[in-house]
Amino acid sequence: MAIELTMPRLSDTMESGTIIKWNVKEGDKVASGDVVADVETDKATMEMQVYDGGTVSRIVVPEGKTVAVGTLIAVIEDGRGGASPKPADRLAVPPSSASSASSPPAPEPRIAPASPSMRPSAADDAESARLRVSPVARRIAEEHGIELGSLVGSGPAGRIVKQDVLAAVENRRAASVAPPTTVKTSQALSMPARTPAAPLPAMPASALASAPLAAGGRPGREMPLSGMRQTIARRLVESKTTIPHYQITMRITMDPVLSLRKDLNAQLEPQGVKLSVNDFIVRACATAMAEHPLMNASWGGDRILLHGAVNVGVAVSLPEERGGGLVVAVIRDADRKSLRWISEETRTLAEKARTKGLSVEDMADSTFTISNLGMFGVEHFTAVINPPNSAILACGAAIAQPVVRDGGLAVGHEMQATLSLDHRVIDGATGAAWLGSFKRLLEHPALLMV
Repeated sequence: MAIELTMPRLSDTMESGTIIKWNVKEGDKVASGDVVADVETDKATMEMQVYDGGTVSRIVVPEGKTVAVGTLIAVIEDGRGGASPKPADRLAVPPSSASSASSPPAPEPRIAPASPSMRPSAADDAESARLRVSPVARRIAEEHGIELGSLVGSGPAGRIVKQDVLAAVENRRAASVAPPTTVKTSQALSMPARTPAAPLPAMPASALASAPLAAGGRPGREMPLSGMRQTIARRLVESKTTIPHYQITMRITMDPVLSLRKDLNAQLEPQGVKLSVNDFIVRACATAMAEHPLMNASWGGDRILLHGAVNVGVAVSLPEERGGGLVVAVIRDADRKSLRWISEETRTLAEKARTKGLSVEDMADSTFTISNLGMFGVEHFTAVINPPNSAILACGAAIAQPVVRDGGLAVGHEMQATLSLDHRVIDGATGAAWLGSFKRLLEHPALLMV
């Protein structure tokens, strides 16, 4: 019986997907749960597995092609005979996000290699399949003829990532004098020959720009857009052009939080628990939102939607080897969870985002977002609202500085918190009242423990 695999909907906003890498070829046998392909969605690159075992009889969609959700992408014969099930009954499904680094579906400029790049043999392919390799690392290795089995991965669990392959490319180039290279573009330009005395930095074939070189300068670069970056760009433009943003800022004394955090962590250390400042911020945000329902609302066109659950989204930056970008991990019912519970859940989701990747459920249904750059030493910034939220809080670092305490000069830690608000839903007085509650909770943090 033929089982038709169609492009699955791997995120709530996904309309199309790109086959980044087929992990099987026609004639291969697969079992239920096998990962058969890496698919780039609008949010990340996901591993796609199958429900049914059998033999891959036909691969319909080649690597690099983008197709709409529901499009036939492959056929599996299970050997039982009978009529084929409807495509919707046998969708391939993702166990988890695999990687955020990916290649664009459209053709891109490539460097003409100095010598023919030999494709790995079948034995090499079998060995490569047993390695943990990110899709973009595998693609770059194939382009440059790098043997994956010779590399030691620096990613999570020994995964070979883009930087490992680029380092191997650089080492190979440094061993010999490279002849002039040519960029294939709409206006083919010749790059000057590289010499050992002034080697150019290694970069993927798709990264060289078509712009001419300045005298004695290095070539510019073009970075292809991943599906995630395209989605970030589209949603941010949509947010800034359709939502009437405005910002209000309040300065908050953080010494009480820092003192309580130090005491609690000393007591919780034997249990392996370590609270962060961000855990207190999440808890304070959620508690203040329960006091001010309009802060937990969305614009509904002809009405305002007041949400029942307080789901706080925490922005998590992804490492470069996973393609960079941002995802929002959601702490559900944060107003009902303790500091310890919030800390554990936040840590688990952040680790998952940076290794395996978040699931659609992990990123869905936020009603408010926090962006915290304090750990980078940033004192003040404004953030763009994440639709359909009506507010986002930008938190800077708790900076030690001269402050006035009880009429005298002292040294204290203060943090600037800036709210970006949707003026269609939240007026300035409402936002200021919420910030006042948020400030009171952080300056009296014992209230966050009851």
